[in-house]
Amino acid sequence: MLFLYARGGVAWVLGFVALVPWLHTLDAKPMATSVARTLGNACVMSVALTAAMFAWFGLSMGRYAQVNEALGLGVLLLLAPVFQPQVLAFALVRHLARRRHGPVIGALAGGAAWVATEWAMPKLLGDTLGHGLYPSALLRQAADVGGAAGLTLLLLWANEAVLASWVSWSTAASRAPSAISAASARRAGRARAVARPLALAVGGPLLLAAYGLVNPTASPEPPGPAGQRLRMGLVQSNIVDYERLRREKGAGAVVREILDTHYAMSYDAVERQKAQALLWSETVYPTTFGRPKSEAGAELDREILGIVDAAGVPLVFGTYDRDPEGAGGEYNAAAFVAPGTGIVGSYRKTRLFPFTEALPAWLEGPLEPLVRGWLPWAGTWRPGNGARVFPLRLADGREIPVLPLICLDDVDTGLAIDGARLGAMLILTMSNDSWFTGHPQGAQLHLAVAAFRSIETRLPQFRVTSNGYSAVIDASGEVLADTRMGERTLVVGELPVREPARTLMVAWGDWVGRAGALFLLTLAVLAGWRAWSAQHPGMSAPAHAAEGATALPEQVALLTPAVRWTAGALRAFAYGSLLWLAATVVAGEGALATNTLAQVRAFLALVLAPEAAARGLLWASRVTLSLQAGLLVLTRGARRIELSLREVASLRAWRVPSPGPGVSLQMASGATWGYALAGIDAFALRAALAAQAPPSAPSGQDADIGGTAAAVQPVSPRWAACFAQAVTAPRGSRFLHHPLAKFVAFPFLLAIPAFRLHQHIAFGGGLGEYQLFGLAAFAKGFALWWAAWGIGVVLVAAVLRAAIECSTLAVVLWRPARVLEVRHRLEQLGLAALYLGIPAWLAMRFAGA
Repeated sequence: MLFLYARGGVAWVLGFVALVPWLHTLDAKPMATSVARTLGNACVMSVALTAAMFAWFGLSMGRYAQVNEALGLGVLLLLAPVFQPQVLAFALVRHLARRRHGPVIGALAGGAAWVATEWAMPKLLGDTLGHGLYPSALLRQAADVGGAAGLTLLLLWANEAVLASWVSWSTAASRAPSAISAASARRAGRARAVARPLALAVGGPLLLAAYGLVNPTASPEPPGPAGQRLRMGLVQSNIVDYERLRREKGAGAVVREILDTHYAMSYDAVERQKAQALLWSETVYPTTFGRPKSEAGAELDREILGIVDAAGVPLVFGTYDRDPEGAGGEYNAAAFVAPGTGIVGSYRKTRLFPFTEALPAWLEGPLEPLVRGWLPWAGTWRPGNGARVFPLRLADGREIPVLPLICLDDVDTGLAIDGARLGAMLILTMSNDSWFTGHPQGAQLHLAVAAFRSIETRLPQFRVTSNGYSAVIDASGEVLADTRMGERTLVVGELPVREPARTLMVAWGDWVGRAGALFLLTLAVLAGWRAWSAQHPGMSAPAHAAEGATALPEQVALLTPAVRWTAGALRAFAYGSLLWLAATVVAGEGALATNTLAQVRAFLALVLAPEAAARGLLWASRVTLSLQAGLLVLTRGARRIELSLREVASLRAWRVPSPGPGVSLQMASGATWGYALAGIDAFALRAALAAQAPPSAPSGQDADIGGTAAAVQPVSPRWAACFAQAVTAPRGSRFLHHPLAKFVAFPFLLAIPAFRLHQHIAFGGGLGEYQLFGLAAFAKGFALWWAAWGIGVVLVAAVLRAAIECSTLAVVLWRPARVLEVRHRLEQLGLAALYLGIPAWLAMRFAGA
């Protein structure tokens, strides 16, 4: 299945099931109990995956090194665990997490380990499973949220869900009763067992497809005015293997043939097809440009400048560059030449191909002569210093900021993101994929990976290669025009050029791998915390009885319908505003993204004020609930309401927990009591009512309390009561959950290093603002930073709270018996993400600064 999946087309659907058989072997009994067996299995899988998906790479390397192709493939398979290290990390972490936390956390941790490994240890080809979804025009659009790594994560989880369905189906079949109705019971049992995991497996692709349908940036670009479009000519000369040509014809004749071919094809593009700019492939000019090594090289440089002046359009082409005399560095580069101006600038390739263009840095030094003796083809180029944006100056006066990428640069998500942040409106990619001529699958993969850079950043792209596949790619990743492998051809295409929509990938960077690493770190911290708590029982989280009686008297809010829905509307507005502020800050657009005062004002008006009003209504409605001699008693000061338990028929948990979880009382008369109780566990209240029921109350077998005689019927709906019970359960550490600790003290600690760094950058010292403008200005500045960090922590906490509540609801609907256990773990994960994740992010920002 992986073999077919890697070849594209309709086989992309196999990505959602291709790993299921392997996952099943990992869960087999001998494998599931042994780390060594699991690692051995993963090593075999890495070899199988490499052979199925990347055999072309080993064969191509064997041909490039001028050895037997089979030898190249054999070396690649031997190094498969190094070539695909994420397979080993996935299997090991999944194995350990399943043993400690069960299959759900095991699946989550395994996926996190896969993407975290690919982030921390970038692979040679930058490949990931998510690239296989490129043939699906809808599903690939989600790459602007999580990149190809995000698609990989969803594929892994979909495979886990299919496996869970398979296992549930088999287990249900084995447990079916052997009676006359055994067949129908078996079918019903299987259907129930597979429904939930299968819904998750199908839900992932459907969610991706829905996003692709509704995402406006994924729609085809409508034709726009000529002033908003760029028409570019891509010259694919099909002149390859320069070394062989040099031996046959001589260096001068080869350079002459290359240039004359490109001149002729460029003339056709400009004069006949009205191209506004020209793009030639990587290293098409096989010597330095702008810093010639000889008079003959200088003459060729002047010739190219003259051609550009005569054509009247800018030219971008692959060449070499070098440092000034004495520095000694030489680079794979792209030159920008404008008519009438000459050389505008030169981009130096950042990501060199190891062992061909240069040796890895760790081999430089005493071992270098020995390694170069073994690998005579290894180059000596130096890497550039990252993404750069250059102006493409057109004849009509426009200057279009473009991001150049050379060959392996386009497998690096970070370079494209950096270019988008620098203001690029277009990507220009140059490559030489001629060493894939015998195995075009490599060139096809390279094209698909390059297209993902356009999806992630929503920057359209012109891509030219020496002999295929050149392409014109729009912002949705769609190839509008392309070439075949091994043909000499000219592609002239048009793309819209405008300010791109800011994607989550551009705002957050390649965040999925980092999030996976943080998730694994959080699991490790929680494991250590649980081990420590086991040795210190007094510090562990308090237990919460499943359906025991609540301790009375208890403080609750007694709400009329008007008060309830008013408080609920205020709280919903506040929470919705929080999420909107978070989305606005993440998107990085508008004053709220950068203006601290605007953030403070918006927070006070849209969040704090309505939340304070809602809390005020709830505080004004506080009463003490108690049970006395068959009466439900509600007191506040001298006021008192008594309700006979004989009159209460049942409790109804709120389907909409607004302004929080609560219950309504269904009376024996059939009417609903005019007041409702907020902030109480419905199961616990019912147990208390049942315990206080008078002897004459109706009796019967009770499904929830286990046979206790009670006047009150079972709580309904049960799922809402389970959700409310989980929400009202103790959250663990009161100190860490306290608002003053979370939203005042914690932001204060975060603001200190951030403000100190700001002082160094803006004022030249840790107390620079104080020394220049006095204590008042310094204190005001720190207060603004403190407020900004406080708002930031609140926004992060709001997003985490939304995730926790949605996850809790999913568990209630799927596995209600485990909701309290899972809720406790989610709360721990949320605390770890808040108190560890934000400082970790800040530390990374400091490291970058």
